[in-house]
Amino acid sequence: MPSIGHLAIFALAALAMNAAPGPSNLYVLSRSLAQGAAAGLVSALGLALGNLFHVALAVAGLAALLRYAPALYDAIRLAGAAYLIYLGIKMLRAPGTNLPTEALGRRPLRRVLFDAALVEMLNPKTALFFLAFLPQFVEPTAGPAGPQLLLLGLIVTLTALPCDSLVALAGARLARFFATQARRRWPNRLAGSTLIGLGLYTALMRRS
Repeated sequence: MPSIGHLAIFALAALAMNAAPGPSNLYVLSRSLAQGAAAGLVSALGLALGNLFHVALAVAGLAALLRYAPALYDAIRLAGAAYLIYLGIKMLRAPGTNLPTEALGRRPLRRVLFDAALVEMLNPKTALFFLAFLPQFVEPTAGPAGPQLLLLGLIVTLTALPCDSLVALAGARLARFFATQARRRWPNRLAGSTLIGLGLYTALMRRS
């Protein structure tokens, strides 16, 4: 297995990468705005589960198919974009609530977890990221590549959780600001617009 120093350097790089603003942060933020901290934290967990799916694909070598099968890549990308837009529209059409906790009753946390995991699983960019990024940190002299890829992928996933969790808590605090009667629809509007924007970005992005 890789040395402790090697893994520590990789973990710091993964933490810095996950802390940078990106689609996953925005997705978690949108959930916290609409449904409070619990939904945001559950969404962060769901994204992590989706990440693990892509780690398994990278370890198995199946993610390479996305690089050499443009039609498959586009099909997965458009499916993910459509699902994000669908979730965004549902949020825009949802009635306003005075407190984030009331929204939780409308959408069970298990469904929030499922939505987040599915969104991440339908993101082909994640599969290509793991396929391109992880092998660079495999040490040829440290044993078989498979276990190393699995360990590195787990590190990336685990370092994403605290970053996304902080975003979830920040989003919940922002939602409380909108908790008055006059402003109660704004969390859903912001959350829905964010998801629709992410969906459009996913649909229009080009393969790298």
